[in-house]
Amino acid sequence: MIIKTTIRKVLFAAAALGLNIPLASSQTKEATIDIDLSKTYQTISNFGASDAWSCQFVGNWPDDKRNKIADLLFSRDNNADGSPRGIGLSMWRFNIGAGSSQQGNDSGIKDEWRRAESFLNSDGSYNWQNQAGQVWFLKAAKQRGVKQFLGFNNSPPVQFTVNGKAYANGGKVNIAADKYDAYALFLAKVVKGVEQVSNVKFNYISPINEPQWDWSDGGQEGAPYNNTEIAGVIKAINKEFVNNKVGSKILVGEAGSINYLFTKGDKPGKGSQIADFFKPGSENYIGDLPSVAKTISAHSYFTTSPMASSVKARTTLADSVAVVKGLDFWQSEYCILGDNAGEINGNKRDLGIDAALYLASVIHTDLTAANASAWQWWTSISAYDYKDGLIYIDKNKTDGNFYASKMLWALGNYSRFVNPGAVRVDAVVSVSAEGKPLLASAFKNGKNVTVVVINPGTSDVTAALNINSAKVQFTSSYLTSQADELKANKITGSKTIIPARSVITITGVIK
Repeated sequence: MIIKTTIRKVLFAAAALGLNIPLASSQTKEATIDIDLSKTYQTISNFGASDAWSCQFVGNWPDDKRNKIADLLFSRDNNADGSPRGIGLSMWRFNIGAGSSQQGNDSGIKDEWRRAESFLNSDGSYNWQNQAGQVWFLKAAKQRGVKQFLGFNNSPPVQFTVNGKAYANGGKVNIAADKYDAYALFLAKVVKGVEQVSNVKFNYISPINEPQWDWSDGGQEGAPYNNTEIAGVIKAINKEFVNNKVGSKILVGEAGSINYLFTKGDKPGKGSQIADFFKPGSENYIGDLPSVAKTISAHSYFTTSPMASSVKARTTLADSVAVVKGLDFWQSEYCILGDNAGEINGNKRDLGIDAALYLASVIHTDLTAANASAWQWWTSISAYDYKDGLIYIDKNKTDGNFYASKMLWALGNYSRFVNPGAVRVDAVVSVSAEGKPLLASAFKNGKNVTVVVINPGTSDVTAALNINSAKVQFTSSYLTSQADELKANKITGSKTIIPARSVITITGVIK
């Protein structure tokens, strides 16, 4: 977790960058959070997660268990004590498979849990009964109030790839230019076919995922591209969507690291994606295509530690996005990977508060430094021994136990209460010379005000919420800690206790 030397670096970096990084004193148990509702930033689009890969099996588990899992992810209902039943995700990401499951062992992907079924049969026909487990979760999400859906591809269907596999050879693009139109038609058919079978329409299609990586180890479906190849694919999909009146918007980017959005990086022809795709006059400009969302997306992997460098990179990203009028940034995939500068290791499950606090700090920084308008987790249900799941399961295709992590509930401190349309407003925490981090972000949505505070320290802090430009009556708080999971409490006045090693959401109304 964040240590004292890192905190000092944050203070110096913040001063150099002119940032208001919320911190509180390590020597006091009191802090003031100054909130200015008139100073606004990005509008929130959604908080989401992906169905890859376990939902293909868990969606066929016994009704009681799969419904309880769906409740944890999507429900906006409350338990008898007022605590949320689930985290109320507002976006659900559906993995449109390339067909490695149908290939079985011949797919070259050894772990069948990392293969994916396709709606496209080898004879060119479509079977909309395929991906049934994932479709069940689509329906479950919609039944529980989710309104935004995204279909994403790790690879084009194997029928269109150069090597006939769902992963590449030697890091080379795995789809020839003469197959772009076929890929585009496939996606148009998938949008309409899935809507017929599930009554769910994909608001977005993301046809390319982490194009900077080689995807040649057969660990999962994956496909590399350079920017010119991406632009060619996007143009073909846009043409097909326009001609066939497909209303889904095309999401561009899904870069393997945020740095590829604003730097050339270490992959020739695969970086500087903001300028390459959205700057008029660029060779690969696609920003004026009617089906392309005015959004650039990337994944926060490998850039989240230490805090000073994380803030610097995200501030540069926000500045780069702001150059393009009307462009939004989505953080569209993250789980805890790598060693994170020694702060936390991505190996081994952690159902407890340590991983949750780290996750919450990443969300906070993506929202407050990068101005992310959407924040999406990677695999919502994991059967693995990594910090990659909100909910963990036994690796059993037909039945098993499930285990909710604190990471689920820490994400819920945002996803359940910061709803689409909310606008982030300024929130600054008082700082002393010997600061220990107390991270705060604030949002308004109509007359509703939501404040999320992270206290990774070992002391409770009494926080006074000071609203500079309006009178707000705070009424409720929702606590995630080692012992609590969005535990509801009533509050009065403008002060509340932020327990040690916790994430808390405070809600109120403008009077």
